[in-house]
Amino acid sequence: MQLHQLKPNKRKKKKRIGRGGKKGTYSGRGVKGQKARAGNSSQPVIRELIKKYHKLRGYRQGGGKKGLIVINLDLLEKHSQEGEIISPEVLVEKGLARKVKGKLPSVKILGEGKISKKIIVKDCKLSSSAKEKIKKSGGKIS
Repeated sequence: MQLHQLKPNKRKKKKRIGRGGKKGTYSGRGVKGQKARAGNSSQPVIRELIKKYHKLRGYRQGGGKKGLIVINLDLLEKHSQEGEIISPEVLVEKGLARKVKGKLPSVKILGEGKISKKIIVKDCKLSSSAKEKIKKSGGKIS
């Protein structure tokens, strides 16, 4: 093909509907109904569905840190003996925590409830109230 053989593209004109002409009485709009009227610009149904969803980022993903297990002091009071070492391994053995994808979970101990036993806490995160209560009962944190 040579340059002198090229021809410009002919653009189709947009069809103006509902102005009389050769399309018959209804001019391609069908008979009656909302879409046959002048000024119809109905929005698609899917818009209403989209508007219902949350606009928060990542709302489908479960909240919280993955692999972090929260345990309260009252649970430790029930399931531990005097002078026992509390660590993620021990909690998994007792059934208070589960492994996450084959790895030991990171454990955080919160200060809800009372503790009277002297326990030794290792490799666990602690809230300030939990630290206070464990030290008051005579326990150790390492």
